[in-house]
Amino acid sequence: MKEIRSKITIIRGDITKEETDAIVNAANSTLLGGGGVDGAIHRAAGPELLAECADLGGCPPGEAKTTAAYRLPAKFVIHTVGPVWRGGNSDEEKILGNAYSNSLKEAVRIGAKTVAFPAISTGVYRFPPGLAADIAVETIISFLREHDVIEEVRLVCFSDESAEHHRKALDKHLS
Repeated sequence: MKEIRSKITIIRGDITKEETDAIVNAANSTLLGGGGVDGAIHRAAGPELLAECADLGGCPPGEAKTTAAYRLPAKFVIHTVGPVWRGGNSDEEKILGNAYSNSLKEAVRIGAKTVAFPAISTGVYRFPPGLAADIAVETIISFLREHDVIEEVRLVCFSDESAEHHRKALDKHLS
């Protein structure tokens, strides 16, 4: 348990500033930019990111695709599409878990040792932030137990409230 805990860092910050091997973009299914985290990543990376994303053919919810990071301090951007919250009866929890696990699989595939995640689907997609944090942490812990190549997963939270949800989830799953 202690070893897993040492691999997960929760911070309040700006994911576009993270100097990790990969950052995860909470994208929409077109991968062509949008608001929130997606828009911030596209603006910081520059127009080359949009050009590469245009060739990827989009991405279904729960899946992940990788591009270069261009002007970002990270090496790669892993784009994943989280679910829009529709009340919890449309497989939203499963899709969100898949977004995290498939992003981590992409990280392993590209050789990333350090990965930074935003709180996927908790903005305009309205996923309840406490539940989203619980799913994120549980999925990450499960993945790290099975794959020891990832050295650090950073959960980069935009607000103190989001960071607190993630800390509570981490304590719950590693107590």
